[in-house]
Amino acid sequence: MSAPHFLDTKGLICPEPVMMLHRAIRKIATGEILIIESTDPSSMRDIPKFCIHLGHELRSQEQIASANSSEKEIYRFEIIKG
Repeated sequence: MSAPHFLDTKGLICPEPVMMLHRAIRKIATGEILIIESTDPSSMRDIPKFCIHLGHELRSQEQIASANSSEKEIYRFEIIKG
């Protein structure tokens, strides 16, 4: 299995993370993994819906607390292209 692909959308707001995800997932092969990180809280709703509608597997979804209170939380998703 190949190494996971990574997409950093931190600092971007809706709809940019999902638009970038759409472009990135087109470039990888079926069965490959894409890890995406975002600071947009809307991603917690939008990315799972994206996976359901387009037939990709949302392997994991987590919210990572920031070590620094002035920084935003990070939302991390692991998607397997369907």
